[in-house]
Amino acid sequence: MKNIKNFDAPKYNGAAYTLVEYGIYKTEDNGETIYVTSLSFVQEPEFDEGSSAAEISQYPLEDILDRFLCYISDFYPELNTADSVVCYQEFAGSTVEDLRKLRSIIGKHVYNKEDGQYVKLCIE
Repeated sequence: MKNIKNFDAPKYNGAAYTLVEYGIYKTEDNGETIYVTSLSFVQEPEFDEGSSAAEISQYPLEDILDRFLCYISDFYPELNTADSVVCYQEFAGSTVEDLRKLRSIIGKHVYNKEDGQYVKLCIE
């Protein structure tokens, strides 16, 4: 993943979302308070990632979710089309701190690298 950027989803202008700090919003899901942020990025087929936004690769996305204790809460299907290389995802977590840590990948290169028998998540 490269060209990772903040994405200000238009839905965040609605009454269901409260700005906590730049790029992070508070909302409710089934009566629980959650925090959300959206990012855009470009996948890298040379790192075995998808070749279009319609085919978002499981990895390194799954490793990012594990590392930063978050989950995908919106897939933006209207934006993630076969003719686009830019992917959009909304990430959610139970604490603001988890989302702050996740947002530390903005502007960085994130990929998986084999390291012996293991696969390592690299953030550069």
